[in-house]
Amino acid sequence: MENVKILICDDSILARKQLKDAIATCGYDNFLEASNGQEAIDTYKEHKPDLVFVDIVMPIKDGVEAIHEIREFDPTAHIIVVSSVGTQTQLKNAIMEGARDFVQKPFSTSSIKDIIRARFEGR
Repeated sequence: MENVKILICDDSILARKQLKDAIATCGYDNFLEASNGQEAIDTYKEHKPDLVFVDIVMPIKDGVEAIHEIREFDPTAHIIVVSSVGTQTQLKNAIMEGARDFVQKPFSTSSIKDIIRARFEGR
């Protein structure tokens, strides 16, 4: 578990903390953080995390752009959208760009646990 890196990208400090707290209940605590889409891309390229949680609506580059560029760099990237705002078009575009799943904010810890288990089962 200590070798697993998880990138959390959200422009809200509170949202990042809530997600870290939910993930920590699964025993993971090696977090990378980004506050906009460009930071997510740069951080991904530098650290190549095992799992990425990304918001859609963010400054500089939005989540859909970040997903596109991360997946262009690494087609195997495992990206989950966590967002409270977003049109059906944005969500559809995020999935088309390669997001694996979508979690609606406010999220439950159990929904995050399910994603963590699904991603790291068998490790």
